[in-house]
Amino acid sequence: MLSDLEIAQQAQMRNIVDVAADAGINRDEIELHGDHMAKVKLDLLDRLDDRPDGKLVLVTAITPTPLGEGKTVTNIGLAQGLAHIGKDIMVTLREPSMGPTFGIKGGACGGGYSQVVPMEEINLHFTGDIHAVGAANNLLAAMIDAHLWHKNPLDIDPMTISWNRVIDMNDVALRNTVIGLGGKDGGWPREAQFDITVASEVMAILALTSGMQDIRERLGRIQVALNRSRKPVTAEDLGAAGAMAVLMRDAIKPNLVQTLENVPALLHAGPFANIAVGTNSILADRMALKLADYVTTEAGFGADCGAEKFLDIKCRVGGLRPSCVVLVATVRALQLHGGAFKFRPGTKPPMEEFEKENVEAVVAGAPNLVKHIENCQLFGLPVVVAINRFPTDTDAEMAAIKKAALDAGADAAVDSTVWADGGAGGADLAQAVVAACEQPSEFKFLYPLDATIKEKIETICTKIYGADGVEYSAAVSRKIRGFQKQGLGNLPICMAKTHLSLSHDPSLKGRPTGFTVPIEDIRPSVGAGFLYPLCGAIRTMPGLPTRPASMDVDIDEHGEVVGLF
Repeated sequence: MLSDLEIAQQAQMRNIVDVAADAGINRDEIELHGDHMAKVKLDLLDRLDDRPDGKLVLVTAITPTPLGEGKTVTNIGLAQGLAHIGKDIMVTLREPSMGPTFGIKGGACGGGYSQVVPMEEINLHFTGDIHAVGAANNLLAAMIDAHLWHKNPLDIDPMTISWNRVIDMNDVALRNTVIGLGGKDGGWPREAQFDITVASEVMAILALTSGMQDIRERLGRIQVALNRSRKPVTAEDLGAAGAMAVLMRDAIKPNLVQTLENVPALLHAGPFANIAVGTNSILADRMALKLADYVTTEAGFGADCGAEKFLDIKCRVGGLRPSCVVLVATVRALQLHGGAFKFRPGTKPPMEEFEKENVEAVVAGAPNLVKHIENCQLFGLPVVVAINRFPTDTDAEMAAIKKAALDAGADAAVDSTVWADGGAGGADLAQAVVAACEQPSEFKFLYPLDATIKEKIETICTKIYGADGVEYSAAVSRKIRGFQKQGLGNLPICMAKTHLSLSHDPSLKGRPTGFTVPIEDIRPSVGAGFLYPLCGAIRTMPGLPTRPASMDVDIDEHGEVVGLF
């Protein structure tokens, strides 16, 4: 069996100029990065402003497991499936971070015969967008510490600095650091932290911006600290926002690539789904919707994380209206949620268990699937369940998933074999999605923006997670009152919690009940335009596993990458 990399390296890619032309993009609207990648200028949106939008399809999933459910594979395979049945289609995706690429998760280009290519370039440096985000983020960090060193004219309280430096790599040693050592010429000594670059607010701003002037204004609104009078200090106050915008001048342009079957794909931005919106950029979606009749996109982690944020934040900010939701599930994931086996992330899964039919475990895990269907229906959208089928899955196990999905009100539940069969393996799914998109629906948000901060938090926790209630510490309640006084009460809420459970506790699988969500902190992301409460311990700098994927990556005597999945 060929590896993902070997499949990608055998791809018959078209010149990106031809891909662009077939998608309706003029030659003067792209900037080439070699033969197979290009940036798309924002002028395209002005030219196509009067064209009606296509139908937007959101791909999400049940609660993730360490096994991986194949959400990106399904998104790409569905796009290829729609092309296979003759539909005009584009796919939009986030850009991969090199931290997970060289860590445990792997890349973000899909897999098997449902990939975007060129896979090596996309998973590594790509067109430099993530580097630009890191440079803009770290410029602001450098200016904060230089300001302290130069007698602190803004009277910043160093104990309140919340702006972290970033690096696009999993590096656990940088989670907590001390900077400014070395005497008076070494800066202002203080404790500090590093985040992975895709966790930066700059990345969230890139995903949510509407254009160059908007990104300039958003960068200026970033709050980095409080002064000793307890007033916010912003990037604008420090004089950093203009230079940060200059560093983002090229990164703001979406990137055009293609799938293995030459379907045009826009990859742009890559914010985390635990503390940010977890989706590609609004700009990429807007372009795709003007260029194609159907656009498939995805949101990170399960429907309780990325999909809720996509629908409540991104759609609200970007004026997007999805036509349906595709919910990805697998037999093995539902078996895990049903308690058939346990293993920790980073350890070898019990592969022999997956080869045994276990309908009882699938049925026991199905309440997780049902809850995610219900969550998507809260937004008034049709739901199609895509069962990412593995060779060892049995007909009885598949039938159990379909019954649970249809009983819960899903519009359809369809086998998907896009990993092995590409677009042909997604044809049935594509037909079900087309039918769902024709169904009458009334898309709605989960909460109004004029609800109080606590009301919005409690709505998400009780309706989406299934919690009995919410607990706030005295410090969190005090911060919420401060945000209300600051005029931030009308911002949407971007919950930060584990992706491994519907609850805040990663050990609670299936559909947990009888729990209360503790809010341990709440932070402003004013530039991006949301508040994010923290449910439990949330890491913004991942670590490497015992045996990271980087140990298998090398270069051969011909200069070709080997071992990259």
